Amino acid sequence: MSLDAPQGHIGFTLNGAEITVPADPTVRLSELLREVAGARDVKVGCNAGDCGACTVLVDGDPVCACMMAAGQVQGCTVETQAGLVADDPLAERLAQSFQRHQAAQCGICTPGMMVSAVALLRSGEALTEESVSDALGGVLCRCTGYRKIIAAVLDASDTAPLAEGGVGAPIARLDGWPKVSGAERFGDDVAPGDALVVKAIRSPYHRASFSFGDLERFTEENGLALVLTAADVPGENRFGVIPGFEDQPVFAETETRFKGEAVAAVVGSAEALAGMEPFPVSWQELPSVLTPEGAAEAALLHEGREANVMCRGYVARGDAAGALAGAAHVVSGDFSTGFIEHGYIEPEAASARRVGDRLEIRCCTQAPYMNRDGIASIMGMSAADVRILPTAVGGGFGSKLDLTAQPFVALAAWKLNRPVRIAYTRIESISTSTKRHPSQIHMEIGADDEGRIVAARFDGVFNTGAYASWGPTVANRVPIHASGPYKTPNYEARSAGIHTNTAPAGAFRGFGVPQSAVAQEQLYDIMAEKLGIDRLEFRRRNCLENGDPTVTGQVFERGMGIDACFDALTPHWTRALAEAVAFNDTSAVTKRGVGVAAGWYGCGNTSMSNPSTIRAGITPTGELRLHQGAVDIGQGSNTVITQIFAQALGVAVADITLVGPDTDITPDAGKTSASRQTYISGNAARLCGEALRAQILRLGNVSEEAVIRLCDGAIELTDAGNTVRVDLSHEGDYALEAVESYDPPTSPLDKNGQGDPYAVFGTAAQMCELEVDTALGTVKLLRIVAAHDVGKAINPLLVEGQIEGGVAQGIGLALMEEFLPGRTENLHDYLIPTIGDVPPIESLIVESGDMHGPYGAKGLGEHCLIPTAPAVLNAIAHATGARIHHLPATPDKVRAAILAAGTGA
Repeated sequence: MSLDAPQGHIGFTLNGAEITVPADPTVRLSELLREVAGARDVKVGCNAGDCGACTVLVDGDPVCACMMAAGQVQGCTVETQAGLVADDPLAERLAQSFQRHQAAQCGICTPGMMVSAVALLRSGEALTEESVSDALGGVLCRCTGYRKIIAAVLDASDTAPLAEGGVGAPIARLDGWPKVSGAERFGDDVAPGDALVVKAIRSPYHRASFSFGDLERFTEENGLALVLTAADVPGENRFGVIPGFEDQPVFAETETRFKGEAVAAVVGSAEALAGMEPFPVSWQELPSVLTPEGAAEAALLHEGREANVMCRGYVARGDAAGALAGAAHVVSGDFSTGFIEHGYIEPEAASARRVGDRLEIRCCTQAPYMNRDGIASIMGMSAADVRILPTAVGGGFGSKLDLTAQPFVALAAWKLNRPVRIAYTRIESISTSTKRHPSQIHMEIGADDEGRIVAARFDGVFNTGAYASWGPTVANRVPIHASGPYKTPNYEARSAGIHTNTAPAGAFRGFGVPQSAVAQEQLYDIMAEKLGIDRLEFRRRNCLENGDPTVTGQVFERGMGIDACFDALTPHWTRALAEAVAFNDTSAVTKRGVGVAAGWYGCGNTSMSNPSTIRAGITPTGELRLHQGAVDIGQGSNTVITQIFAQALGVAVADITLVGPDTDITPDAGKTSASRQTYISGNAARLCGEALRAQILRLGNVSEEAVIRLCDGAIELTDAGNTVRVDLSHEGDYALEAVESYDPPTSPLDKNGQGDPYAVFGTAAQMCELEVDTALGTVKLLRIVAAHDVGKAINPLLVEGQIEGGVAQGIGLALMEEFLPGRTENLHDYLIPTIGDVPPIESLIVESGDMHGPYGAKGLGEHCLIPTAPAVLNAIAHATGARIHHLPATPDKVRAAILAAGTGA
């Protein structure tokens, strides 16, 4: 291509086509490719070169497009994921391998991963785990744990992925090809080209009062279309996710309660916002409190919440105080964890338009119906007049349950009657989104001389931030789970959620249970060592089995599978301990350790109704459609629920057309959280498939054994060698239709927390092998072995992917992650595990079955993470004799603990 281009234009080759586009040569290449050239397969996750999602090839070399000026590609060749997969056989084989290994989960990092991998494949360099890790080391992934990605690159070939199979088959993701081909569209990818841009004005202080200047004049002088404040909210200027705790305003009215809280929003063209003068707002910083210490004496954040206590949780069984006093052995400790950022690679984004007297919002969300109802309340509208159209979601992990950007675009689109869009910056996303609750925990455990647990007492304080979000769920869930999956006849657990002037703490994979496991599982190790009992054997001796009451008095006759998880780990544990002894005998400074931990998690809401509804129909032409509203954020609900439905109906997965979440046409399958979708929406899908099958069999007057075949305008039923044809009605959208719901059987808890809070518990046990440089305090993970009881693996590859991704997040919790308000608001100060931080992970799938789950299946997403951090911490203690009580276990903390214990080099 000629290096000459008209002034104000840039000419280059994009995916094989020579183009010349109008552009400022100083804009980011990523912006040019997405907004001008239409290459929306280039994803923007940070605009700082930290995440690598925007990686493209420039003259064959991988570069972060967000860090290259557009003018630098004048006369160059640029290739993106979509162009590579379409035109390069190497890339097409890589895409097939990503599908075969399910290496794309949410898919937001996939373009960066695949583009970087293509450069490696083209280089001819020998493919090893090390070379793949080096080539992909600049791209972050929050979902997969990287192991499936490495495997996919090493195995790039023409072998097709498994495309068909019902329950138990490791088929490829049904939504996988758009992710690996570059066709998938996320929150900011679907905004209309003529949309105005919305930008929030946010507080620079942890707490402040404020006043505005002349907003009308500011709007006019800066060529803006609109300025929004609290005065422009036509309905309730508050939202939330728990009834009775809707306490967060769209815009603060007189005082902000955390750094980054919105007070206004400006709307205009991108050019107008870029050239805008400073917004006319005056701030008065006020005293703030960032931790629960001192919160009781601080100014109340919310009227009626005395001492800034949002709520408390409590579970009691037996006489914990008396049993501890009489116990032969007692251990206790204090433990703490900090704020943990979700770190999804896709920042929050939304667009909206007004359609007559209705609003349509496209956004990345985990909870479309909750979003719909929240927006309706804010807008003073009927819920029926709000339509939520979820896009692909580039990671969620709980934070995309809450409303974030949606109210801003809803207000702007309604008032202007024009399409509008918003995309958070990375700093905006981290500073304002919900976090994992910081915890301060004191716990005591007592045992008898035989090594049987006789009592436990737990007291946990959780920093819930400025607003409630999912804080009540955490406060109520933790006391139920803080015993771990162990027989504990005498038990008392208290929790409190405390308001502070920080970003709200909300839902994050485990809802507080990972924090309690850090305390409980370390104390189990300490008790085992005190008793002189093998640490795995101690857990196996005390674990719950079928027929044993939990700390809420609930008894499971089937499906309490933690014993099988421990048994699955036993040969690995024996091997690893022997190898550690042999290694440590010959190594003076670097020491090897082995740790074990367990976890459990109740699937679904705690003692509350949380139904899912699934709809399916057969059109007059014979097309079978499944309306599946369980948002797939990478965990695989699109695939799993379709497999369950196909099994129940008796058809092939390939016969089903998937209709995704859309509040106008797809029923409410509930929120994607709390490991509920496989269990609850899966059951609704099973019931729906069975109901539709029953209709079909009745029409053909055939037996239960009949085989269904969908034809053009008819259904053929083959039974005992005879075939019956049923012609379909040509009236209405569906000739046949079924709609079914499922709500788990739970019961309310009494004043002592006794009752049946969950119908299903998932359980897990994990083992960590690592090495510690005792002179430096650095930790090198060698291997994780993870045994998980999933009841029934609907799709074993998806199970492995969830385990590996959860383990990676647990590694971050253990070793590196901590959000510090106002300080770690980007992805180079806030560290998440990279491809080099996650060791090989061996998944041991345990199938104990379940009385309630579809075909015996349980949820999985949360308990993948719960045992990881304590297993790592227990391994550090085994290697060094030093215990880490306050996370993360960074090298300085590990070294200090070693020095304090007097066990280091």
